[in-house]
Amino acid sequence: MLDKLSALEQRFSEIERLMADPQVVTDAARLVALGKERAALEPLVSTYRTYRDVVRQLQEVQALLEESSDADMVVLAREELDSLADREIRLQEELRIALLPKDPREGRDVFIEIRAAAGGEESGLFAAELYRMYARYAQLRGWAVEVVDAHETGIGGFKEMIFEVKGAGAYSRLKYESGAHRVQRVPATESSGRIHTSTVTVAVMPEADEVDVHVDEKDLRIDIYHAGGHGGQNVQKVATAVRIVHVPTGIVATCQDERSQLRNKQKAMAVLRARLLDKATQDRQDAITEERRSKVGTGERSEKVRTYNFPQDRVTDHRINLTLHNLPAVLEGSLDAIIDALLNEERARLLHKATAA
Repeated sequence: MLDKLSALEQRFSEIERLMADPQVVTDAARLVALGKERAALEPLVSTYRTYRDVVRQLQEVQALLEESSDADMVVLAREELDSLADREIRLQEELRIALLPKDPREGRDVFIEIRAAAGGEESGLFAAELYRMYARYAQLRGWAVEVVDAHETGIGGFKEMIFEVKGAGAYSRLKYESGAHRVQRVPATESSGRIHTSTVTVAVMPEADEVDVHVDEKDLRIDIYHAGGHGGQNVQKVATAVRIVHVPTGIVATCQDERSQLRNKQKAMAVLRARLLDKATQDRQDAITEERRSKVGTGERSEKVRTYNFPQDRVTDHRINLTLHNLPAVLEGSLDAIIDALLNEERARLLHKATAA
């Protein structure tokens, strides 16, 4: 580990020298690339340098203990030694985590697609509640939310809702939400008081660049039509809604939320690229043997990831057997306890794999 950290520190120093080189300064593309690499390495290098400093202090205090005959000095030195030893262990753990393989999509914005599944109108109502939950979570973290497309049920629910979340760390934290979400409660329309079970599927897709997914214009069928639903009279009267079909795969992306046809087309294309990238990722995962599949974050649509039980005020994440009894708070966007637990589980798995290798 230390050899790898030393090599990364050398690379960091090399980048700083290159960014000060007049020839590099005039090359905007290279300068931007180096700047991104430097920004990615800086936290790791800073932690590594702090770690080295703590190790040096430990050696100095240990030497002082061996040489000193002053009782008071020995007591102080031992206290300092214990404190530094604890800090060394914490920094080692931070460095191990920082060296874990990174998903290249971690820093991307995401599209979230919520679909009502089993349960009829109740499923659509819960789809709307999940959308509000994610929107509130995004607001708490200072992220922006933009609706791309929505199909309402007529009683306040959604058959389907797709929206974009923009902000630092959006994909790295929301990626665990993919899968089937189950709700158990007495619907408002249920006169007998019976508990119903409904499901809603969530798909979290990182935004895809044109470099990630090549889309041939000849493979697209683009339809322009009049938007329906919310949006005002202008949206209703002017043909601004866009539907794009990727003919080879049959994947469809629509957008009718904007008043501009061009803006709707741009959003629909962004969704289409994200769905194509998601399909390619799913195809790769399907090719992986069951033994190698990760317990956390597989993103499989059929995987039941979470249950929201209203009568018991309970939220259970089935992937890590985590149960919380604060359902209202979770639906108000307090998701960090669940997401942090999933993140820690994934880190522990990766650390175990790295140690065993």
